[in-house]
Amino acid sequence: MAGHYDPNNIFTKIIAGDIPSHKVFEDDVCISIMDIMPESRGHVLVIPKQGSRNLIDADPEVLGDVMKRVQSIAVAVKKAMHADGILLRQSSEEVAGQTVYHLHFHIIPCYAGQRRNRHGEVKTSEEDLIEICEHIKSFL
Repeated sequence: MAGHYDPNNIFTKIIAGDIPSHKVFEDDVCISIMDIMPESRGHVLVIPKQGSRNLIDADPEVLGDVMKRVQSIAVAVKKAMHADGILLRQSSEEVAGQTVYHLHFHIIPCYAGQRRNRHGEVKTSEEDLIEICEHIKSFL
Protein backbone atom coordinates (compact mmCIF):
# COMPACT_ATOMS: atom_id res chain seq x y z
CA MET A 1 0.00 0.00 0.00
CA ALA A 2 1.33 3.41 -0.95
CA GLY A 3 2.09 5.89 1.77
CA HIS A 4 2.58 9.61 1.84
CA TYR A 5 5.68 11.59 0.96
CA ASP A 6 7.80 12.45 4.01
CA PRO A 7 9.70 15.69 3.30
CA ASN A 8 12.15 14.85 6.10
CA ASN A 9 13.78 11.89 4.31
CA ILE A 10 17.51 11.28 3.92
CA PHE A 11 17.59 12.56 0.33
CA THR A 12 16.06 15.93 1.24
CA LYS A 13 18.77 16.21 3.89
CA ILE A 14 21.46 15.41 1.29
CA ILE A 15 19.94 17.95 -1.13
CA ALA A 16 19.95 20.58 1.65
CA GLY A 17 23.59 19.80 2.45
CA ASP A 18 22.78 18.57 5.96
CA ILE A 19 24.27 15.14 5.18
CA PRO A 20 27.54 14.97 3.24
CA SER A 21 27.67 13.24 -0.13
CA HIS A 22 29.93 12.91 -3.15
CA LYS A 23 28.20 15.04 -5.80
CA VAL A 24 28.63 14.00 -9.39
CA PHE A 25 26.23 16.67 -10.69
CA GLU A 26 23.87 19.31 -9.37
CA ASP A 27 21.57 21.90 -10.90
CA ASP A 28 18.17 23.39 -10.07
CA VAL A 29 16.37 20.16 -11.11
CA CYS A 30 18.34 17.37 -9.45
CA ILE A 31 21.42 16.18 -7.66
CA SER A 32 23.46 13.13 -8.60
CA ILE A 33 25.60 11.44 -5.95
CA MET A 34 27.77 8.39 -5.57
CA ASP A 35 26.01 5.41 -4.00
CA ILE A 36 28.09 4.48 -0.94
CA MET A 37 26.94 0.85 -1.16
CA PRO A 38 27.21 0.30 -4.91
CA GLU A 39 26.10 -2.68 -6.92
CA SER A 40 29.14 -2.03 -9.10
CA ARG A 41 32.00 0.46 -9.20
CA GLY A 42 30.62 3.79 -10.44
CA HIS A 43 27.03 3.31 -9.23
CA VAL A 44 25.37 6.73 -8.93
CA LEU A 45 21.97 8.03 -7.87
CA VAL A 46 20.00 10.80 -9.55
CA ILE A 47 17.60 12.51 -7.15
CA PRO A 48 15.06 15.16 -8.19
CA LYS A 49 15.03 18.19 -5.93
CA GLN A 50 11.24 18.43 -6.09
CA GLY A 51 9.89 15.98 -3.57
CA SER A 52 7.71 13.06 -4.54
CA ARG A 53 7.46 9.62 -3.00
CA ASN A 54 8.32 7.83 -6.25
CA LEU A 55 7.53 7.57 -9.96
CA ILE A 56 3.81 7.09 -9.31
CA ASP A 57 3.23 10.55 -7.82
CA ALA A 58 5.98 12.53 -9.60
CA ASP A 59 5.10 15.66 -11.56
CA PRO A 60 5.38 14.59 -15.24
CA GLU A 61 7.12 17.82 -16.28
CA VAL A 62 9.72 17.48 -13.53
CA LEU A 63 10.13 13.83 -14.46
CA GLY A 64 10.86 14.80 -18.06
CA ASP A 65 13.53 17.27 -16.95
CA VAL A 66 15.06 14.71 -14.60
CA MET A 67 15.20 12.05 -17.30
CA LYS A 68 17.27 14.35 -19.52
CA ARG A 69 19.82 14.53 -16.70
CA VAL A 70 19.60 10.77 -16.07
CA GLN A 71 20.52 10.13 -19.70
CA SER A 72 23.52 12.48 -19.78
CA ILE A 73 24.81 11.19 -16.43
CA ALA A 74 24.38 7.58 -17.63
CA VAL A 75 26.42 8.37 -20.75
CA ALA A 76 29.16 9.90 -18.58
CA VAL A 77 29.16 6.92 -16.19
CA LYS A 78 29.39 4.42 -19.07
CA LYS A 79 32.31 6.28 -20.65
CA ALA A 80 34.15 7.04 -17.40
CA MET A 81 33.83 3.52 -16.04
CA HIS A 82 34.43 1.76 -19.39
CA ALA A 83 31.21 -0.15 -18.76
CA ASP A 84 29.75 -2.58 -21.25
CA GLY A 85 26.23 -1.41 -20.37
CA ILE A 86 24.10 0.54 -17.92
CA LEU A 87 21.32 -0.72 -15.68
CA LEU A 88 18.81 2.03 -14.87
CA ARG A 89 16.57 1.22 -11.92
CA GLN A 90 13.76 3.01 -10.15
CA SER A 91 11.70 1.22 -7.52
CA SER A 92 8.27 2.42 -6.48
CA GLU A 93 7.05 1.13 -3.11
CA GLU A 94 8.45 -1.46 -0.73
CA VAL A 95 7.20 -4.47 -2.66
CA ALA A 96 9.31 -3.26 -5.62
CA GLY A 97 12.41 -2.75 -3.46
CA GLN A 98 12.11 0.96 -2.62
CA THR A 99 13.81 1.76 0.69
CA VAL A 100 14.05 5.57 0.56
CA TYR A 101 10.69 7.18 -0.19
CA HIS A 102 11.91 10.07 -2.33
CA LEU A 103 11.99 9.49 -6.09
CA HIS A 104 15.46 8.50 -7.26
CA PHE A 105 17.13 6.62 -10.08
CA HIS A 106 20.05 4.20 -9.86
CA ILE A 107 22.57 4.30 -12.70
CA ILE A 108 24.58 1.10 -12.40
CA PRO A 109 27.50 0.33 -14.72
CA CYS A 110 27.51 -3.29 -15.89
CA TYR A 111 30.46 -5.33 -17.09
CA ALA A 112 30.49 -8.52 -19.16
CA GLY A 113 31.24 -11.53 -17.00
CA GLN A 114 31.13 -9.56 -13.73
CA ARG A 115 28.55 -10.18 -11.01
CA ARG A 116 26.99 -7.10 -9.44
CA ASN A 117 26.86 -6.74 -5.68
CA ARG A 118 23.50 -6.84 -3.95
CA HIS A 119 22.56 -3.33 -2.88
CA GLY A 120 23.89 -2.73 0.62
CA GLU A 121 26.32 -5.66 0.41
CA VAL A 122 29.57 -3.71 -0.02
CA LYS A 123 30.51 -0.23 1.22
CA THR A 124 33.04 1.71 -0.85
CA SER A 125 35.90 3.58 0.82
CA GLU A 126 35.81 7.39 0.93
CA GLU A 127 39.00 7.52 -1.13
CA ASP A 128 37.52 5.34 -3.88
CA LEU A 129 34.25 7.34 -3.90
CA ILE A 130 36.16 10.61 -4.30
CA GLU A 131 38.32 9.20 -7.11
CA ILE A 132 35.37 7.70 -9.02
CA CYS A 133 33.22 10.81 -8.50
CA GLU A 134 35.89 13.12 -9.90
CA HIS A 135 36.50 10.79 -12.82
CA ILE A 136 32.81 10.64 -13.77
CA LYS A 137 32.53 14.45 -13.44
CA SER A 138 35.30 14.83 -16.01
CA PHE A 139 33.00 13.14 -18.57
CA LEU A 140 30.03 15.47 -18.01
